[in-house]
Amino acid sequence: MLKEKFGNRYTFIFTAIFLMSVAIIARTFTLQVVMGEYYREQSENRLVRSMPIKAPRGEILDRYGRPLITNRQGFSIIFYKEYIRPENLNSLILRVVDAAEIHGVSYIDTFPVTKEYPFEFYFPEISKDNTGQAITEFKKTRKIPEAADAHGVIGFFKEYYKIEDGYTYEQLRKIIGVRYEMENRLFSNNTPYTFATDVSIDCVTFIKEQQQDFQGIHIMVEPIREYTNGTLAAHILGRVGVMYKEEYEKLKEKKYNINDVIGKDGIEKYLEDYLRGRDGVSSVEHNIDGMMSRVLESQPPVPGNYAVLTIDARLQHALEKSLENTILRLQKTAKGAQARAGSGVVVDVNSGEILAIASYPTFDPAKFNELWGEMSRDPNRPMWNRAISGQYAPGSTFKVLSAFAALESGAISPTDTINCEGVYRVYASSGYTPVCWIYSSYGKGHGRQNVTQAIENSCNYYFYEVGRRLGIDTLYEYGKKFGLGEYTGIELGGEAKGIFAGPEYREKIGSMWYPGDTLQAAIGQSDHLFTPLQIANYIATIANGGNRYKIHLVKSVKSYDGGTCVMENKPEVVEEIKSNWKNYKAIIDGMRRVSETGTAASTFVNYDIPVGGKTGSASVPNGEANGLFVAFAPFDDPQIAIAVVVEHAGSGSAIASVARDVIDAYMKTETADDRIQPYNELVR
Repeated sequence: MLKEKFGNRYTFIFTAIFLMSVAIIARTFTLQVVMGEYYREQSENRLVRSMPIKAPRGEILDRYGRPLITNRQGFSIIFYKEYIRPENLNSLILRVVDAAEIHGVSYIDTFPVTKEYPFEFYFPEISKDNTGQAITEFKKTRKIPEAADAHGVIGFFKEYYKIEDGYTYEQLRKIIGVRYEMENRLFSNNTPYTFATDVSIDCVTFIKEQQQDFQGIHIMVEPIREYTNGTLAAHILGRVGVMYKEEYEKLKEKKYNINDVIGKDGIEKYLEDYLRGRDGVSSVEHNIDGMMSRVLESQPPVPGNYAVLTIDARLQHALEKSLENTILRLQKTAKGAQARAGSGVVVDVNSGEILAIASYPTFDPAKFNELWGEMSRDPNRPMWNRAISGQYAPGSTFKVLSAFAALESGAISPTDTINCEGVYRVYASSGYTPVCWIYSSYGKGHGRQNVTQAIENSCNYYFYEVGRRLGIDTLYEYGKKFGLGEYTGIELGGEAKGIFAGPEYREKIGSMWYPGDTLQAAIGQSDHLFTPLQIANYIATIANGGNRYKIHLVKSVKSYDGGTCVMENKPEVVEEIKSNWKNYKAIIDGMRRVSETGTAASTFVNYDIPVGGKTGSASVPNGEANGLFVAFAPFDDPQIAIAVVVEHAGSGSAIASVARDVIDAYMKTETADDRIQPYNELVR
């Protein structure tokens, strides 16, 4: 009996020990195997951790110290992985996305599938012709089955990210979009993920009031770029954005963090090394939920250097406004109804400094991420900087160069005359008989013309003969001296080189050069394609008597406290083109006549500032001709040169008013008192 009694007790004890052992082993297995990765990351998280304090980027100012880009404090939404349980990540992402969308907060989502069901592939930055190749490359990179359509890709990433069932198609797409961005930005226990910047106070309040539903989400105060004048100079200034893996791989040696904001294009990108500040750091204590409890110590950030541009904000505004108004006015006319885009450049003829440079249509850099998809589909291409990337036939604005080359080479003299008969018959035996514009309009010629008259009247016949006498090689030689068909070296990415017509280019494209092509080249047609910037600098070189300056946008860079000049650009002559005074005078007198009695007289009639100008129209494959107008002023003491191009304007005379508006603005900013006023006050 006693033995049986103790036997039962032993059985109970051993059973209890066995069950406890099983429980301990099971719990250990759960902690070390099932939840091992999670708790490993938790163990790496210290209650006290160092957090960066973002340094403000250097400000960008115009030549008179007016702010173009400054900084302000804004809120950012940041995911911290160590405070997020893996099983909660997807639902947390959905809550954050919903909060952002409710409060109108934009966030980056580059996953190449549309957000709405039914899904389709979406590559907004790629033309429709190349979409198929982009889809193939995307699938190959991610090892997605070739036959998968957009729905199949969603299914692939659902499995890849181990997203549980129960979400709608739209919710699933939102989660995948954020997970895709997290992956691209190396989201990990040591690398937080910045979901959105410049978040509205309403969204911040919403998240903070429901913090229990947003464990692992932090709201940080960080400097935000402020474009003080909206769209002004958008193509020049550029924009900033969070870097991606490819950029990080190139910049990590410079101690960048993948969540750092960097210059993406424009001056912001060109001056990245100067504008970037040095982040500070603070030691922060967190509670078990990841909430910040107190700051133990901090090292303040050092702001970046500030940049002074050659741009005059007031002149920039005048150019942009006049260009826009002119294009909108043309759209209401029968001939200019197709006008949708254009550009303009204003250069200081005595230094090569760019005083204004505009491209229309434009965009708001502060809303770039929000509107990027819409803008990338806009056929008018608002993000494209036509002033440096657009390539246009110069039309009759080129005749000034032809005249210069002919006079300096001795092919003509200032007093020589050529009889314009309307139809040029030198190559009639081969069936080539180009005509002067006046013959097309009135059935007659200009009669006898010297070079000054030929520029005034834009006589094609005269310049056909000039081209024949010169030959394409001499024309090419002078064109290169003036920088046509050559990079200017402007401090912006995407500059086009242009094309100077001639046998060399024809050979590249597998075609022949004929004598008649030289005639067309001499009047600014044939294969000539130049940027508005190149054209403006060529006119500036004419205006100052032959010194071609190196074009530049950056005047100087100074330390954030203004104590040290870090970098400075000074005027640099890259080509000195000598000319005979009589030849030079014959040319500029012709340009003055253009604005007084010639093709631009209707714009400058009774104008109190003497101007040298030249109109041009360049035929295009479809629609009305492009309109071009170039000018310099004041005529007796040239200070600025202007080039304006409007696509499908029909003629140069139709857009000459842009130059007049710019000259007005320039001449009205001569006093120092006027120039130092804040820009916002100047344009009210």
